[in-house]
Amino acid sequence: SNFPPASSEEFTSASRSVKPGLVCCGIVSAWTWSATLLQSSTAAYTFGKNFFHVTVLGAYLLGLVATLWYGVGGTIQVAIFGMVASKVKQNANGAHTFLEIVKTRFGTSAHILFTFYGFLCILLVCGSLLLGGSATVSALTGMNTIAACFLLPIGIAIYVIFGGLRATFICDWSHTIILFIIIYIFVFRAYGTSPAIGSVSRLYDLLEQASIDTPVVGNEGGSYLTMKSNQGLVFGAVAILSGFTGVFCDQGYWQRAIASHPESTTKAYMLGGISWFAVPWAFASCLGLSARALLTNASPPNFPTYPSPLSPSQTSAGLAAPAAAAVLMGKGGAITVLLVVFMAVTSAASAELIGVSSLLMTPYISIYRTYFRPNATGDEIVRVSHYFICFWAVWMGGWATILNAANIDLGWLYYVQGCILCPAVIPIGLTVSWSKLTKAGVFCGAIGGALFGMLAWMIGCWKIYGQINITNLAEPYSALCSTLTGLFFSGILTVGVSLLNPADYDFSGTRAIATIEDANESNISGDDTRNRASDTESQNEKRATSEKELSIKQGFVNIMETRLEKDEESRIRSLKTVFRKALIYSSILTLIVVILVPMPLFFSHYVFSKKFYTFWTACSIIWALASGTFCIILPLWESRVEIGTILGSAYRSIYK
Repeated sequence: SNFPPASSEEFTSASRSVKPGLVCCGIVSAWTWSATLLQSSTAAYTFGKNFFHVTVLGAYLLGLVATLWYGVGGTIQVAIFGMVASKVKQNANGAHTFLEIVKTRFGTSAHILFTFYGFLCILLVCGSLLLGGSATVSALTGMNTIAACFLLPIGIAIYVIFGGLRATFICDWSHTIILFIIIYIFVFRAYGTSPAIGSVSRLYDLLEQASIDTPVVGNEGGSYLTMKSNQGLVFGAVAILSGFTGVFCDQGYWQRAIASHPESTTKAYMLGGISWFAVPWAFASCLGLSARALLTNASPPNFPTYPSPLSPSQTSAGLAAPAAAAVLMGKGGAITVLLVVFMAVTSAASAELIGVSSLLMTPYISIYRTYFRPNATGDEIVRVSHYFICFWAVWMGGWATILNAANIDLGWLYYVQGCILCPAVIPIGLTVSWSKLTKAGVFCGAIGGALFGMLAWMIGCWKIYGQINITNLAEPYSALCSTLTGLFFSGILTVGVSLLNPADYDFSGTRAIATIEDANESNISGDDTRNRASDTESQNEKRATSEKELSIKQGFVNIMETRLEKDEESRIRSLKTVFRKALIYSSILTLIVVILVPMPLFFSHYVFSKKFYTFWTACSIIWALASGTFCIILPLWESRVEIGTILGSAYRSIYK
């Protein structure tokens, strides 16, 4: 009853009261796209051992190198965003979207620019979610792909409308439980009980044989069991750069920063990033490498396409994981993959629906309440949010259908996302955190970086692959040229132009952003004040307050204002400390997972021995067990009092 979904603040920001455990679960669930489960395993299938590649797709194509790089490509960005989240709480705690912060600080033109980037990010994310999800549903059930594209988002919209942002957090927690349980099932099946593999040692032997039969070009000795992978390193760079766009440009992550409790925002993002790392690492190492190992296995159960490999279109669609699951567990494995992909799509898509609703509501609230209905209530805002969610759910299906008709698949979107969105990352992050940032710097960085990035994309594609076409634009080297150039020049232009004539913004404007309920109360209070003034003018004789009483009240008000100012100063000092801790923690994490672990293995040209591979696999399993336990137990522990109250009330209502 304290948090009714009909309240606009509860619907859009969960009343800014969500505890870190539930936010952590929300991050893990929302960041686990269908690409995380399908694309990473394919990368491992293709390139081998690189633990930083995309997901099942990466493991299938590259080997172990892919699974780790994909994990890094999502973990460090979430951890670094923890710093931005602390700045949101410090400098714009009343905001609902990052666009609201941009408009307050830089005005309408900058707001329009970042509205374009915000919606472009949501379009790319929604396309990735539905293309991967619908391809898997279609492959495993025979359902028409177009039907799957529409049914998935429409079903998700229903519970989002009824429960708002807090409902998505609760669903995220339940989905995270299912996700980790399924990861555990596949891990213990592949490494323990499956007749096709049955042990880590057996999987190692099969991968060694696969390295001989179908060696990987660019990997040390053609092996799937090495970090020395030129393609894997390029993919890792693209994964890291693209990961920044998927976090910083996505309203869903700003939404969670806004919804979380102020003092625990950064903690939630740090824990979320570390916990999420286990998902691509464990899932892709298991299914992606199993797919590659079982591809040429002649003894039953055979690979679904045996004796042929997956076709390029099947590979790019992310079907390595379902194929491996079918070998390991039969029909049950295929159904399990279908379930986990469905969970991933629903969790991430629900976050996108809430995010797009908030982005759409920002101009709506601004125009509608400014020019037509200044006293528009929270109930009206929520009702219009419901309309927007319904509209976007249908549009998501239509958008995925358009991409499918144009033969745009999951792999293509993954690479292109960074090319398009990288120039916006640094200007967006600095808007809420750097006082010297100027409007000119924002525009030069976002637009100039985009121009340089597009130019590098086309030239790089032409020089490396010989011609510019849709396929070549999504190749790893083309994508790296664009993402690296766009991010680099965006940062140089944003910071350089701002320092030519630096601003001295004190964030007083963004800190003054009020919640919708606060604004409503202000309007109502203003109306009441005017009415009371009118009554006072007409009935002066009824005045009952003496000058002494007024003086006492005024003194009390002054004391309260002083206390509030001191509390605010104390809160800001506390959040500055949190920011510094987040900077230290994220820097250490980045140093470990980007430099200290992979680079010595890369430059040493080391091919994993069976003992080291066993140790590596054990680390992935332990990390997955720890992350799953943490994501499941911490939210329950944090809400133990509320859970006890609910259970007690239910018991009394039954047995009284």
